[in-house]
Amino acid sequence: MTDSKPKFRREPASLRKEALIQATLALIAEHGVRGATVRAIAKRADVTQGLIRHHFSSKEELITAAYECHMTYMTNLTSASSAQTALSNASAIERLTTFVVASLQPPVVDPGSVTLWASFINKVREDEHMREIHEKTYHDFRNRLEVLIRESLTESKITVQSEELRQMAIASNGVIDGLWLEGGALPEAFHPGELPKIGLKSVGAIIGITLDFEGQQT
Repeated sequence: MTDSKPKFRREPASLRKEALIQATLALIAEHGVRGATVRAIAKRADVTQGLIRHHFSSKEELITAAYECHMTYMTNLTSASSAQTALSNASAIERLTTFVVASLQPPVVDPGSVTLWASFINKVREDEHMREIHEKTYHDFRNRLEVLIRESLTESKITVQSEELRQMAIASNGVIDGLWLEGGALPEAFHPGELPKIGLKSVGAIIGITLDFEGQQT
């Protein structure tokens, strides 16, 4: 007779928590937040419901952890290309260009990622902890963008006040977010490489620097 009970696996706690988070993200992508029940998560991760309660005090805590994981992953994915460019002694403008391009092409621009984001967004409005995570991850992305803008302006010998720099980062972030959302929701509506080109032109107009698309992969 085949034993259908979830198997006990002696793994590090960090790996078990990560597996639960990934199972939660997969279910939310397929069925929305309401479809990610404790029972369904345990089945998808092939563990007992008790193990979930051992690592997370509630389903809400697990949902919040999954949201933070998804948003942090997207930011790190965007930053990875820019960090790689920095290792090649690229200029500040080249690093900013790479960051904008990476944020507006696959794998960052992806229908599945937008679906996940949309599934979470109502809970951001309703749940205080979700709002805190949303604010934290928003500022993380925007601050990284602001650093790249500041360095690019300095390199171009353009001086701006801190409040103006902040507003440039907010506006540039808004452009990137909007294009990312539309690119993921309606990928067939845009020509290959069109979103990065629009993003670079728009961010460049906001900060007063020409950002060159040539040489950037799409």
